[in-house]
Amino acid sequence: MKMSTNFPLNALRVFEAAARHLSFTRAGEELGMTQTAVSYQIKLLEETLGDQLFLRRPRQVLLTTAGERLAPKISEAFRIMDEAVAGTKELSESTLVIHTTATFAYRWLAPHLGTFQMQNPDIAVRLETSQTVVDFTRTEADVAIRSGTGHWPGLTSHFLMKSDFTPMLSPVLAETIGGVREPADILKLRIIDAGDVWWRLWLAAAGIPDADLGGRPNSRFGAQAFEAAAAIAGQGVAILKPEFYADDVALGRLIQPFELRASDGNDYWFAYQETRRHSKKIRAFRDFMRLMMPSFRD
Repeated sequence: MKMSTNFPLNALRVFEAAARHLSFTRAGEELGMTQTAVSYQIKLLEETLGDQLFLRRPRQVLLTTAGERLAPKISEAFRIMDEAVAGTKELSESTLVIHTTATFAYRWLAPHLGTFQMQNPDIAVRLETSQTVVDFTRTEADVAIRSGTGHWPGLTSHFLMKSDFTPMLSPVLAETIGGVREPADILKLRIIDAGDVWWRLWLAAAGIPDADLGGRPNSRFGAQAFEAAAAIAGQGVAILKPEFYADDVALGRLIQPFELRASDGNDYWFAYQETRRHSKKIRAFRDFMRLMMPSFRD
């Protein structure tokens, strides 16, 4: 008996069930197929192999010599494949890969991940940070916490929090000019990342749409967390999201001189592929985020 290299895998699965049950009817019940469909798949396999696998008797089917020779090998092959798939699935579900920005990771996520892992000891967490929007087809990331509008084809996204911003600085730096009492006072100090579009948006909202930011160092720190560190060190005024720096304000390392906030229309969202919405680890982390963030919305 010579087997074609193009043998039908589905037909082999049907043969394995029929050989185990010695019944086309019971094989169909197991596989969710009709008896006619089972019979067709067996016939297709026999034609591919060029040999008869079953003897059809009234109310009974029996394996031929060729069928008896093939059945245990096919059963073993499917057992190995099933174990491999189950092992891969178990490994995949045991590690949650989270992709987010350095600022969100440092200022919100890291302090809360310990709680998640205590609640889910069977799930390890791997954190990936980048300022770029993750492409789920090119990375192992399971979920992403990203800034944007929440509309991404193929992804399910949940609103986490507003991403509004306002100037913040060291109180020591503020005292070098006698305090920051009105928005124009900001322009008397060094502006951290003056080319950041957030500055123009906030200054416009504060009534200074034509603020001259030219001639200032065109530095880019690459992440809000680094800008905040520079502000704490008294290196200038940073444009920050206040919720991330409540502890620094409480400790007197930063001040928020104005209640006014601005927004560029991009908020924080929790996102993952629609096709993976039933993943156990993704469901666990989604439920955790829902509990930890009162503003979480489905």
